[in-house]
Amino acid sequence: MKSILILGGSGFIGHALYKELSPYFNTYGTYYSDKKFKNNQQFFHFDHTQDDIHSLLKKIRPKLIISALRGPFIDQIELHEQLIDHVEHFNCRLLFLSSSNVFDAFHNYPSYEFDKTLSESVYGRLKISIENSIMRMPTSKYVIARLPMVYGLHSPRVKEMEDKMHNKEAVEVFPNTIINLISDRKLSQQIHYIINQQLTGLFHLGSTDLITHHEFHKRLATKRGWNKMIFKQVYTTNDMRYIAVLPKENKLPDHLNTSCEEVLEDSFLNQGFL
Repeated sequence: MKSILILGGSGFIGHALYKELSPYFNTYGTYYSDKKFKNNQQFFHFDHTQDDIHSLLKKIRPKLIISALRGPFIDQIELHEQLIDHVEHFNCRLLFLSSSNVFDAFHNYPSYEFDKTLSESVYGRLKISIENSIMRMPTSKYVIARLPMVYGLHSPRVKEMEDKMHNKEAVEVFPNTIINLISDRKLSQQIHYIINQQLTGLFHLGSTDLITHHEFHKRLATKRGWNKMIFKQVYTTNDMRYIAVLPKENKLPDHLNTSCEEVLEDSFLNQGFL
């Protein structure tokens, strides 16, 4: 059975991937601060600012490394350089979870897989730097999955909305920003398919339709019965701007596509995906 290591396996996205993949693969994950994973023999404590990744890779010998890590940017860059070196020298592949922010300098249209990357944000520039290093390898050695905003029943974004409502604080929304989205459930299915089919290269994983940031959050609040939600509308520009990643070349089968409505439902009704 293929061994998979999810770096950041205790996080929102990483743990969703672990739950999706673990019944089918010999799946391991890392955790940093969440002690509930301490007694799970499939999880290893790992601090990428201090710990040696090579000893963990030697112990697990993964055929696939999924990078879903967060943390200090400089340390992330150094870690991915080490991962790239490992993948180049062993029978192993790297799946890197990137972001739509690699295109956040472009406002006038959605972005596709082979569009030029350019970012105004520090976070976007971090992702671009790591992407560029990965893409120096043969395409057969990597998958770069660019993600839009990720939602779900227990997503940090949904939890933040709920906390702000209870604290009578306003949630910032952007009426002029057009986005696409994905849920943790659908993302996990798409990643599972990419792994099973041994696909490689660049993928844009998000809803096939678009919605404004404000409209989605307004509909989510209505769905969840958050009638006391306060929205603060923020206009960063007078024009409509896009932060959306759509597939053009590397499309997945229709049954794996998702919509903004499905993401909305997954952030409301998805009680079984815990």
